[in-house]
Amino acid sequence: KGWTDGLPIILPTEERVKKMLAASSAPPDEIVGEMMRFDIRGTVKYTVENVAVLAVMAGAKPEYFPVILATAASGLEAIQSSTSNWSAMLLVNGPIRKEIGMNSGIGALSPINRANSVIGRAWTLMSTCWVDMRPGKNMWSSLGSNLNYNNNCCAENEEASPWEPFHVQKGFRADESVVSIFRGWVFVNSAGTASVRSIPDEMCLNMSFIPPTNNSVTIVMDPGVAKNLKDKYGFATKQEYSRWLSENIKMPAERYWGFDHVDWMITPLATKGIEPFATFKKAAPDELIAPYFDPEKINLVVVGGDTNPLWKYSEYMYQKSQSVDRWRAV
Repeated sequence: KGWTDGLPIILPTEERVKKMLAASSAPPDEIVGEMMRFDIRGTVKYTVENVAVLAVMAGAKPEYFPVILATAASGLEAIQSSTSNWSAMLLVNGPIRKEIGMNSGIGALSPINRANSVIGRAWTLMSTCWVDMRPGKNMWSSLGSNLNYNNNCCAENEEASPWEPFHVQKGFRADESVVSIFRGWVFVNSAGTASVRSIPDEMCLNMSFIPPTNNSVTIVMDPGVAKNLKDKYGFATKQEYSRWLSENIKMPAERYWGFDHVDWMITPLATKGIEPFATFKKAAPDELIAPYFDPEKINLVVVGGDTNPLWKYSEYMYQKSQSVDRWRAV
């Protein structure tokens, strides 16, 4: 009937749902949020109890529930009705990472950790069940993305990072627990071994070949990469490195406008004279432009076990961050 992600679920009995609800002080009938449903051109609202049912189905322990509620409160779908291969990322920061045993180290993006797996899966089930993501109904992606099984759900490795945590960058206290959401299309691995080029140069080269749809960048890097950037190249903060990348990631104007999504999303802005897009449009085909011109849209996340200086890169756009503490049991 298309009610799940195709994998076996834990049946949401009344007893199991009741135990899940006990992990939050929020009333079961409280409206958590609403999501857009394509076929009815309207929104679907859901309650704390609705979220608890899906948390059980996904295999979550009650202690995961506040993170899942915070994710639900974002109102963002894990899967979109786009015909393209949409995917997403869930990042958890703060004390709750350790409290519930999330993996931020070796294999953090691999299917080896229960908390990472089922929290991300619960978000997928929200789209499957509430937004009715069945092929030909609201699911129209030609190929789809297996990343949607758990949506790259992981915790940031704050302890191994030489920089401040991502949620602190977004205005939260270091001791707050927060979930942050990123969405986009492209999510690519760096080479299997370190390049002979410098890390900054290699990252610029990587990003110059993917479509800058939202003029955004998200780089998920091993702690060894972050330490190297700080100690060897002198980038004391994430903000400093984001600024440098914004000035040095470049591609020929012809390649920029050759990306389909860029053309139909950005051309109207260029036509209206909005900068820097108007200047990009006037550039000669082989002229180098800096499509990731806004350092505020360049997101740096430190995840991994410090076993190899590698990274994953994307044009994922940061969407929003939600407090997890708001949904804890008092």
